[in-house]
Amino acid sequence: MSSVFGRAIKLGFWEKLNPCLGIEKFTEHSRDRFLNGDELGRLFKALEIEQNQTATDYIIISLLTGARKSNVLSMRWSEIDFKEVTWKIPGTKTKNGDIQTIPLNEPALEVLASRRKETSSFFVFPGSGRTGHFQEPKKAWARVCKTAGIEGAHIHDLRRTMGSWQAKTGASIPIIGKSLGHRSQKTTEVYARLDLDPVRTSMDKAVTAMLEAANGGKK
Repeated sequence: MSSVFGRAIKLGFWEKLNPCLGIEKFTEHSRDRFLNGDELGRLFKALEIEQNQTATDYIIISLLTGARKSNVLSMRWSEIDFKEVTWKIPGTKTKNGDIQTIPLNEPALEVLASRRKETSSFFVFPGSGRTGHFQEPKKAWARVCKTAGIEGAHIHDLRRTMGSWQAKTGASIPIIGKSLGHRSQKTTEVYARLDLDPVRTSMDKAVTAMLEAANGGKK
């Protein structure tokens, strides 16, 4: 509400003081939930028997790219470059307004290649709703988590899982930030200097570690 009134004042629609001034905001507690190796193993086993293939592929791509929920749901084939092995999310769809380029690892490419053969829509995850793409994975996610015996995990925790496993495999904070499309005043210049190679290497190492952990440590 404070932002709404602040914007209204700036545009001249509200001439009084912001009525939200002086009201203390709720303290937000950041989540630190991510899937460990044992949970990843159970997740993949649950996905093998999940009947909704679109939801299954959505969950896998979300995990292997670390991308935001809305970006994965609205992923278009025009954003995927199979030659360069990248997914380029336009600035109109990112949280900070910057184009985000995500390197695609081999397991993610396999899922996308399979869907490309079976999907005629320009959306990677088509749906029957007004948007034209898969809209809400909550029910499928809850079903998969129940089958896998995973508690307290949200869809967004798939994104956090990528970042966490990057950290576990030695990635630096700037590399993780660029991988996940984060931006702050202190690190913007650092991100601008980073090329995609170390990001790809970091994400590949994280995916390899996740899959090995899910498979009981076997390569």
